Amino acid sequence: MEDRDWRNQTDGMEFILLGFGDLPELKILLFLMFLVIYIATVTGNILITALVVTDQHLHTPMYFFLGNLSCLETCYTSAILPRMLVSLLTGDKTISFSGCFSQLYFFSALVGTECYLLAAMSYDRFLAICKPLHYSTLMNTRFCLQLAAGSWLNSCLASTIFVSFLSQLTFCGPNEIDHFYCDLIPLIKLSCSDTHLTVLLNFVLSCVFTLPPFLLTLTSYVCILTTILTIPSTTGRQKAFSTCSSHLTVVTIFYGTLMIVYLLPKHDTLSLLNKVLSLCYTVLTPLVNPLIYSLRNREVKEALSKAVSKYVAFTKTCRDS
Repeated sequence: MEDRDWRNQTDGMEFILLGFGDLPELKILLFLMFLVIYIATVTGNILITALVVTDQHLHTPMYFFLGNLSCLETCYTSAILPRMLVSLLTGDKTISFSGCFSQLYFFSALVGTECYLLAAMSYDRFLAICKPLHYSTLMNTRFCLQLAAGSWLNSCLASTIFVSFLSQLTFCGPNEIDHFYCDLIPLIKLSCSDTHLTVLLNFVLSCVFTLPPFLLTLTSYVCILTTILTIPSTTGRQKAFSTCSSHLTVVTIFYGTLMIVYLLPKHDTLSLLNKVLSLCYTVLTPLVNPLIYSLRNREVKEALSKAVSKYVAFTKTCRDS
C-alpha cells in the first residue's frame, strides 16, 4: 500500500529547477543573453548543416561528420535552453516528471553521440594527415555512414535503457533540483529508493561512452602532432595543423569543462561554479561550433559566399519578374 502511494505521488509530481534563482537581479539580463545565444546557435548550426547538404564541394567525410555535429548541437541546445528561457521570463521553475526525464533522455543521448562523433572526426583527421595515401580507401562512404549511425543509435539505445531504469525509482521527498536542467546527479539525490544499481549503471555507461572516444581522440591527436612535427617545410606544417585546429578547439572546450564539472566536489558552496561550468558544454560548445568552423575554414566560407550570391541573384530575378 505504501509503495503504491509513493508511485502515485511520483507519477503526479513536479520538480523545481532552481536554475539561477539566487541571482534575481540578473534575470532580465540572463534571459536576453541566453535568447541571443540560442538564436545564434540554432541559426549557425542549421546554416552549416544546410551548406554541407547542398554544396557538392562539402560532400567529404570531414564535412559529413561536421554536418552531423551541427545537427546534434541544434538538438542539444534545444533540449535545454528553451525551458530555461521560459523559466527566466515567467518565473515558473516547475517541470513535470515526464518533462524532466525527457530532457534527461535527450541530454544524455546527445552527449554520448557527441563524444563518438568528435572521436570519428579526430580519426578522420588522423587518416588524412598520417595516412594520406590510404585515406580515400579507409574513409569511404559506407564506413562514414556506419560511424555516424553507430554514434547516434548506440547513444539513443543506452540512454533509453538508463532513463527507463531511472524512471522506476520513487521520488517522495524534496523536489528541488539545484541546476538549470534535469541533471542526473541532483536527480538521483532526490530519490527515496535504493540507488546503488542506478549509480553503478550510470558509471558503466559513462565509462563506455566517454573513455573510449576520449582515448581515441587523444591518441589520434598525439599521432597527428607527431606527424606534423616531421614535416620539413613551415608552410606544410601550418597547412596540416590548420586542418585540425578547429576540431581540436571544440574537443578541448567540450571535454575540458565536462571533466571539471563531473570531477568537481559536489558541495553546496560550489553549486554556482558547477552551473557556470555546465554552461560551457551545454551552451558554449554548440555556439562556438559554427563560429569556429566557419571563421577558420576556407571551404565553409566559400560555400557560404556562393549560397549568399545565389540567394541575392534569385531575389533579384524574382523582383525583376
